[in-house]
Amino acid sequence: MNGMSARKILFIACLFICAFPKVGTATALIMGILFSLLLRNPWPYNSAKLSKLILQISVVGLGFGLSLGEVLQTGKDSIIYTIAGITFTLAVGYSLGKLLNTNRTTSALISFGTAICGGSAIAAMAPVIKAEDDETAVALATVFTLNSVALLLFPVIGHALHLSQNVFGTWAGLAIHDTSSVVGATASYGTHALAIGTIVKLTRTIWIIPVVVGTAWLKKSGQKAKVPLFIIGFILAATTRTLLPQYVNYWGVLSAFAKQSLVVTLFLIGSGLSREVLRRVGARPLLQGVTLWLIVSSLTLAALLFIGIA
Repeated sequence: MNGMSARKILFIACLFICAFPKVGTATALIMGILFSLLLRNPWPYNSAKLSKLILQISVVGLGFGLSLGEVLQTGKDSIIYTIAGITFTLAVGYSLGKLLNTNRTTSALISFGTAICGGSAIAAMAPVIKAEDDETAVALATVFTLNSVALLLFPVIGHALHLSQNVFGTWAGLAIHDTSSVVGATASYGTHALAIGTIVKLTRTIWIIPVVVGTAWLKKSGQKAKVPLFIIGFILAATTRTLLPQYVNYWGVLSAFAKQSLVVTLFLIGSGLSREVLRRVGARPLLQGVTLWLIVSSLTLAALLFIGIA
């Protein structure tokens, strides 16, 4: 058996291990990162595509664990924070980019990814502002690296500060870039935090559409933004649970399956943090991304604690 075959077998074995309920999100992410850095992912392209697919299916599955009323109420409660947070993040990101003399396009992508929805937002905005492939790659690598840090760091901070699940879920949904890391961090914190974080994050993700459309209009670009299908699926799943409460046991099974699928997703995401990705992140984009993230996450938490969410 050659080295490549052994790596493929070990990679598949790790995927199966992550499918067991006793394996948590942080463990899966660390497994993926270590596998990639020490052994190298044998299927980097395919695992990246698979992680996106499983993530979207998992988010839809999480909808079966919530009633439509919970989804609408949480989305309504968080909309003010979301709008204020997006506006503030874009403004600070622009200022930091100018201060650090970061490439203008890369700076815009990092700011947009931090403000709304990480990789999805960057991918949606890149063609609108005519970003080059390397500029998009650097922005994605910066945000992805910070996502991995956030997934591990946020629960530690939350427990150290004795944050309630409501506060932690709202904070994670507003301050962590990608949906996968929001779900991963909140899932390790508690069931209620997971529900709150997922809804807040999806509410935030919807803002990709007006921001991309507005930017396209200003730049006279023909780029169109579409509603992410997994958001529609999440709402439909919550609606189904609400309309058919007699099958609550089945919806619970689907929701539990979705949660564990996210653990598998995080192993795949971690396995994408390769040495090449780390080398691609330049000093200035990384400094901008880290500084912006620290400002946004700390001020968001301070605002939530000051307001006094239970």
